Amino acid sequence: MKKIVSMLCAFLGLFMIGFTVQPSSTAQASEKTYVIDTDVTFPPFVYANEDNKYVGIDMDLIRAIAKEEGFKIKIRPVGFNAAVQSVSSGQADGVIAGMSITDERKAKFDFSDPYYSSGIVMGVKPNGDFKSLKDLKGKKVAVKTGTSGADYANSIKDKYGFKVVTFDDSDNMYNDVKNGNSAGCFEDSAVLAYGVKTGLGLKIATKSTNIGDYGFAVKKGHNKELMKMFNEGLAKLKKNGEYDKIIERYTGEKATHAKKEKAANSHTIIGLLKENGGVIVSGLFETIKLTVISIICATLFGILIGFLGVVPNKIAQGVSGAVIYIFRGLPLIVLALFIYNGIPSLTGSKIPAFVAGVITLMLNEGAYIAAFVKGGIEAVDSGQMEAARSLGLPFGKAMRKVVLPQGIKIMIPSFINQFIITLKDTSILSVIGLLELTQTGKIIIARNLEGFRVWTIVAVIYLVLITVLTLLSKWVERRIKD
Repeated sequence: MKKIVSMLCAFLGLFMIGFTVQPSSTAQASEKTYVIDTDVTFPPFVYANEDNKYVGIDMDLIRAIAKEEGFKIKIRPVGFNAAVQSVSSGQADGVIAGMSITDERKAKFDFSDPYYSSGIVMGVKPNGDFKSLKDLKGKKVAVKTGTSGADYANSIKDKYGFKVVTFDDSDNMYNDVKNGNSAGCFEDSAVLAYGVKTGLGLKIATKSTNIGDYGFAVKKGHNKELMKMFNEGLAKLKKNGEYDKIIERYTGEKATHAKKEKAANSHTIIGLLKENGGVIVSGLFETIKLTVISIICATLFGILIGFLGVVPNKIAQGVSGAVIYIFRGLPLIVLALFIYNGIPSLTGSKIPAFVAGVITLMLNEGAYIAAFVKGGIEAVDSGQMEAARSLGLPFGKAMRKVVLPQGIKIMIPSFINQFIITLKDTSILSVIGLLELTQTGKIIIARNLEGFRVWTIVAVIYLVLITVLTLLSKWVERRIKD
C-alpha cells in the first residue's frame, strides 16, 4: 500500500513540478520574445498561404512592427475564442485577430491605437429572395463565436424575430448558409467582401453598420512596454507608407484576383493533397505523438488509480473512486480549457499547449483505464485471493502472482479500445490551439474554403489509423487466447 501511494505521489509530482512551473531562467532568456495568439480563419487579416505560412494584414503588420521596434514574436494560430482566453489567462502576451475595440472588451483588455476600421454586413446565398432584415423572422442566422457580428446579431434578434446559431470558425458558418440551414450570416464587412471577391459563394445583402475599429490587445494592466512599441511602430509604418502597402497587398484587385485564380486550380482531392501534403503529414505526426505520449501517461495513471481502488484500505478506495468519478464526469473540452486557461489564470504559471493536452488526456483517459483495471481485478473470483492468502502469500504477492494474470486477460480488449478513443479525442484539443490533424484541416480550409474535400481527407486518415489499431487489438486478443 505504501509503495503504491508513493508511486502515485511521485507520478503526480512529476507533472506538477515539470509541467506547470516555468523556470525563471527560461522566462529571462525569452523576455524579448512575445507570444502573440491569432485566429486561423479570418482572411484577409489572418490565414495560411500556399506555403502554409501565416500571412494577412494582421500578420504583416505585427511582423513589420516587431522588426521596426526590435522585438521578437512567436505567432500561435489558435482560433479567435482560444486566443482571447489565452491572453486573459496569461498564456499569451497579446492577440491580433481583427479584434474590434468595444467598451465591454476594454474592461478586460488594453487596446492599441486602431489599425483598421470595419463594419458588420450580412451574407446570403446569391440566388436567395432576401430583401431586408424583416425577412429573417422565424429563421436562423449563423454567427462566429466571440465576434462583433455575433454581438450585433444578438442585439437585433428579438427585434426581427430570428434565432442565432453559433459556430467556432468561419467555414462552418458560411457553409451553414450555403447549405440552406441558415438564412444568412453576420460578418465583418472587410472579411466578407474579401471572401465574396475570392469565390466564397455568398453575396453581401446589407449595408455596413456598427462601424468599429480593430486593435491589438493585451491583458489589462500587463505588457505595457509591448503595447507602447506596437503603437509607436504602427505610427512609423503609417508615416513611411508601409502600412498602405500592406493593406493594398491583401485587399487590392490584384490580390483577390490572384487568390481566386489559384483557388480554382487546386479545388480537387489530388490538388489539395499536392498543395498541403507537407502540413497534413506534420499534423498527422503531431496527432500520433500526442496519442502515444498520452496513452503511456494515461496507462500509468490509470493503473495506479485502479490499484488504489482494490487495496484493502478505505481511504485509498475513496481516492480512487473520487478520481474516476471526477475525470470521467468532466467533458474533455471543459477539462482542456480548465487546464490550459483556468489554472494559469489562477497560478500565474504558463502551461504549454502540448503539455496541457497530454495532461488533459492523461486525466480523462486514465480515469477510464482506472475503472476497467479496477473492474478487471474485481472480476476475478474472490476465492482466488482468499486461497492465495490462506497459503501464506502477502496481499501484494497474491495480487501479482495470482489475481493480476487472470485480470489482465479481461482488461486487454478494453485497453486497446481506450487507445482508439484516445486517438480520436486528440481532435478535441484543437480548441487550445494544438496543430494536430483537425486543427491543420481548419487552417487549410480557411485558405481555400474546401471544407467537404479537406474533411474527407482528414476522415480517411483517421479511419486508416483506427483500422490499424483495430487489427492490432484483434491480434493481441488472439495471442492472449492462445
